[in-house]
Amino acid sequence: MSTPPALVRRLGLGDAVFIGLGSMIGAGVFSAFAPAAAVAGTGLLIGLGIAAVVAFCNATASAQLAAAHPTSGGTYAYGRAELGDWWGFVAGWSFVIGKLASCAAMALTFAAYAAPPGWERPVAILAVAALVTVNCFGVTRTAQLTRVIVVIVLLSLAVVVAAGAAAGPLPDWWNASDLAEGGVYGILQSGGLLFFAFAGYARIATMGEEVRDPRRTIPRAIVVALGIAVAVYAVVAVTVLAVLGPEATAASSAPLADAAAASGWAWTQPVVRIGAATASLGALLALIAGIGRTTLAMAREDDLPRFLAAVHPRWHVPHRAELAIGAIVIVTVAFVDLRGAIGFSSFGVLIYYFIANAAAHRQTASARRYPRALQVVGLIGCTVLVVTLPIIAIVVGVIVVLVGVLYRAVRRRRLRARPR
Repeated sequence: MSTPPALVRRLGLGDAVFIGLGSMIGAGVFSAFAPAAAVAGTGLLIGLGIAAVVAFCNATASAQLAAAHPTSGGTYAYGRAELGDWWGFVAGWSFVIGKLASCAAMALTFAAYAAPPGWERPVAILAVAALVTVNCFGVTRTAQLTRVIVVIVLLSLAVVVAAGAAAGPLPDWWNASDLAEGGVYGILQSGGLLFFAFAGYARIATMGEEVRDPRRTIPRAIVVALGIAVAVYAVVAVTVLAVLGPEATAASSAPLADAAAASGWAWTQPVVRIGAATASLGALLALIAGIGRTTLAMAREDDLPRFLAAVHPRWHVPHRAELAIGAIVIVTVAFVDLRGAIGFSSFGVLIYYFIANAAAHRQTASARRYPRALQVVGLIGCTVLVVTLPIIAIVVGVIVVLVGVLYRAVRRRRLRARPR
């Protein structure tokens, strides 16, 4: 009897770090500062700090769990191992549905920067189809393309910072009284808006069966990628606020492009536009890979149809799962707007990380790498950020999670009823 095809450990520390950066330094850095400034003014810098702290807690929880459970599936696998099957299912289901919406959001963001007016949705659909094809030809190709994308995005952000520094006299943008305008809720809401720019480290953990020496590599890659992303975001946020001021930042549809244009360097606008489009593609590429691995893990446990558990015999990727993901994202892109996709995604991501912190908190001393206090802060942080979401996002998110729970209950009953 032949052994079924399996995933192959081909990725080193550098590959894992770049995959995490490709997920985190994505479209969010080009678009999140405007709505954050609208609700918090200069307080968005505090919101950025809050988002970074919650992300760090989540990252250390994911790293600790990944070291103990070096397998594909991320918090789906960790929740099953540490908390029970149902917790794992809710984490996996929340991740898949939330990140499917994120894929649609990234595709639409790419098209907003790259497509001529009126052609946004067709271009977004073509982008999804192209990147699903790339993923289906092997994870090393995904990692190589992600490296190129990350370098292009970082160069475009460097142009924004350099142009901002050359912009001449800057407005009096820092005013402590502005912090009170949005109040505590406004600052927390800005933290919620900015948090999702950091969420890419989960993609590293979901690839536990394709990383060499995962117990050592995954925790290091998660912390390194997050640290780089925090530093980049802080520099860019200060630059944009210093050049435009909080009011102009809030009013801008493309704050980074406007900050670069303030220097008078006409060539910076297309450079930033290319960077934004490339960032969206990088995030979309890594998202498809991560969702594919979580779907594979869920299908192996019969929490999703077994048909999706196949691994391609030549390319060693979960090709059926990734093709199904591509089809769902294409349908979503055709009918859903960008704002709706982002709101729905936020709910699923925060539920996923809530369970990650709960699972890490339960781990025993032998598996512990970080103090339990970090997981407590992560649990509280995820809860606080969830309640700052728009009410429609919360209601729809709860309904979709309940639909998933009902699906699993019915599927479990049918599987038990089958003759053996």
